[in-house]
Amino acid sequence: MEELIRKYALQNAIQHQGKANTKAVLAHLIGYKPNLKTRIREILPKIEEIVQQINSLTLDEQKNILTSMAPELLTKTPKTSKQPTLPPLPKVGTKTVMRFEPSPSGPLHIGHAHTLIINDEYTKKYNGTLILRIGDTNPNNVDPDAYQMIKEDVEWLQVTTHKTLIQSNRIPIYYQHAEQLLKGGKAYICTCKTEEWRRLKLDGTPCPHRDQDPDQQLKRWEMMINGEYDEGEATLVIKTDLSHPNPAIRDWPAFRIIKTPHPIQGEKYCVYPLMNFSVAIDDHLNGITHVIRGKDHINNTLRQEYIFNYFNWPKPVYIHTSRIKIEGTILSTTKIKQGIRQGVYTGWDDPRLGTLRALRRRGIHPEAIRKYWVQVGVKPADIILSWENLYHINREIVEPKANRYFFVQNPVPITITIANKHPLEAHAPKHPDHPERGTRNLKLSPDKDGKIKVYISHNDHKSLKPNQTLRLKNLCNIRMVTMETAEYIGNNPEIVKKGAKIIHWVPPEPQNIATTILLPNGMRCEGLAEKIPIPEKREEVVQFERFGFVNITKLNGKIFGWYTHK
Repeated sequence: MEELIRKYALQNAIQHQGKANTKAVLAHLIGYKPNLKTRIREILPKIEEIVQQINSLTLDEQKNILTSMAPELLTKTPKTSKQPTLPPLPKVGTKTVMRFEPSPSGPLHIGHAHTLIINDEYTKKYNGTLILRIGDTNPNNVDPDAYQMIKEDVEWLQVTTHKTLIQSNRIPIYYQHAEQLLKGGKAYICTCKTEEWRRLKLDGTPCPHRDQDPDQQLKRWEMMINGEYDEGEATLVIKTDLSHPNPAIRDWPAFRIIKTPHPIQGEKYCVYPLMNFSVAIDDHLNGITHVIRGKDHINNTLRQEYIFNYFNWPKPVYIHTSRIKIEGTILSTTKIKQGIRQGVYTGWDDPRLGTLRALRRRGIHPEAIRKYWVQVGVKPADIILSWENLYHINREIVEPKANRYFFVQNPVPITITIANKHPLEAHAPKHPDHPERGTRNLKLSPDKDGKIKVYISHNDHKSLKPNQTLRLKNLCNIRMVTMETAEYIGNNPEIVKKGAKIIHWVPPEPQNIATTILLPNGMRCEGLAEKIPIPEKREEVVQFERFGFVNITKLNGKIFGWYTHK
């Protein structure tokens, strides 16, 4: 009975990423032996016990045990290689030109990657052009380092951009178009107090400056750009429809005074366009054919359409996608900068952050991010980013590449007595599916008293009991004598079929290496790993068995790692 339960528990675990379900195992067992229905209360505790044992094993261990017990149950489900695809773009003409316009307040984060990747997928699909346009027309919100960081993030995502534009280099172009609108009576310079102007707009009432003649408007415009007004004293406003049912669409500000020096332009300008103006002008001048943006930009689209109408320009095709809620991480550049200054975060790649740099540091592959966002696509329904789905995709990418190693957290030493004093050897595959990579070979020689020392994790240690039999993975079988000592009882792996627990271990010094792993919640995990052949400062994603995937590097003779996921 126990062997049958173990087989079904192993099969169920393997089918569900290493986690068996008690109810599923029970259903399978009763399906095979219907007469057990009357004994459910009796057999359920045993099923729960065995499921707990099986779930404590790694997926590789589960496969190895089931292969020896019942290989016929180890049916492999072929992995689909079908790539997710996007729906066709509407109204595609002879050319497709799209743009990605981040603000250089910091590096890109996981949310930026959605728009960037979708644009990249479409321009590649239609042999089009993708423009990277840096929206740096607010000197108060520009990080000088962000220009380079954004470029690096785009390259890491393997996105192809064909042109890069810096909007602060295009200020004269925006001025020219502003003057045309002032001359045509489509814009005005307002010197009302901000609160008063907003009150009038909500009431649908024009402010005193709205209908003054263009010459007066142009005179005040010259005063603005010559620095004769202080910040907040004058604004260029686009005329729309003061009776529009949506107050957000009624007259909207297009230029404001900012006297903060610009990281690139210095003090050359003191009047800067707001996003809706610069975006509309550049979308036309850059020949943008399709704009993909979130539903939260619908009002911006309606505002920008006024600019296109006033200049009689053809409009791009606007596609408004779902609002994406991203939970469980920090995205705000203001909060991140403050945290870095205060020493809360180690930098833009701190694993608690949702920046692409943080995900890269953790070992998230750019192809996983691409596949995830293409799966999400351009659907209108709002979504919450699923970290588990992203990790699942990343696992499929890194699992075949990541070599396996032993790591024990909060290590506890165990002294094993070997009666015949012979050395013990462990030969563990670097990867169970890739024998061509070879094995990790560890040899442990006892001292003159026939004793050797190994380290196990604190979590494993606290569950042990005297006289309990265990298997140290790939090494030997032991029986605990006390909580700190054990005796060698052979090397037959069949002991596992009798219920012996498999635990991981690392060898004694000098065959181990001190290891620190930074977790996504900011906590540090200290432990020991077996010696890993990695050069200093090179990064590599490995799998620490029963712990998870970790992006590791070697610094000053120690391993430092960033936790990726299970």
